[in-house]
Amino acid sequence: MPFDFATVTSPFRMQPGLRRIAPGTQQLTPNHRGSRALREKLAVLTSHPEQALVADPTFDPAPALHALCAQAADEHPEAFGSSHGAWHARALGWSLHGDELRGEGAAEIGTCLRALPQRWRLAGLLSLAFEQDFAVLDAASGRIPWLAVCLPSHWAPEEKVGRLFAEVHAPVADNATLLAASEALARLVTGPERWERFVWTISANPHLHQHPLRSPRNTWSADATPDELAAQAFFRTEHQTFIPLPERRQAVFTIHVESRPLSAATSSAAHVRQLHDALASMSQAVLDYRGLADSQSRLLVWLAERAQVLEGGE
Repeated sequence: MPFDFATVTSPFRMQPGLRRIAPGTQQLTPNHRGSRALREKLAVLTSHPEQALVADPTFDPAPALHALCAQAADEHPEAFGSSHGAWHARALGWSLHGDELRGEGAAEIGTCLRALPQRWRLAGLLSLAFEQDFAVLDAASGRIPWLAVCLPSHWAPEEKVGRLFAEVHAPVADNATLLAASEALARLVTGPERWERFVWTISANPHLHQHPLRSPRNTWSADATPDELAAQAFFRTEHQTFIPLPERRQAVFTIHVESRPLSAATSSAAHVRQLHDALASMSQAVLDYRGLADSQSRLLVWLAERAQVLEGGE
């Protein structure tokens, strides 16, 4: 689903921003061979699977995984489905028959999946079959006991597993609203309705995978002009949705990360003005947390000038 610029508001606030998913909206996006998401996910699962696939050893992920598989098969039967007790990632050319991997797809995908512990192969197959990352929220305990996250936005999945939902958001700047609402949010998204939210930032890093051990915080050139800085900037977004299991008080949390050059993401004067006003209203704590303190003033100059140019052409 394309990023919704209606969610870029000012003054900027760190808040839940949940809204009901419109009927018929798809929550998953199939990967295709050669896509950036597939390349980056495959690299992570090949080299650092222990940092992407993490779980509380006492947690049973089977019901949540079944719900995720059912959602995938319902939305995209051409890409994912089941038959004779096996799950097929049809677009990738690989299937799981129990714990046994079969197929004739790209060899590097088969090698990666076979190297995973058997209990993680279905999660690995789903992670490669779709652009989304996944986590399970358990409202009964208030914790996140299971994650399959290859493309984190500068946070470490292995440090979040098993922690309270409120604790996961504790490092976020200006987080009082998020923390206060955490218990109510957990109850809401594990109920019968489906919810979504959008998150955005401006990043100096083009990669989808931004684990803090391999991806430094934004490093902006101190001498770059506004135009030069904007040419190095990327509009990074997340579309987050929840697939509920109300009978178990759980939900599968989906995270769809996208990153585009800032210039490509700002082709509308109205959108540029929205970004300008939101960036201008960020608190110092948020700017520091997002690595934007050194670039804010120059990005604001570029956004204001770009809005004028686009308005002149409309």
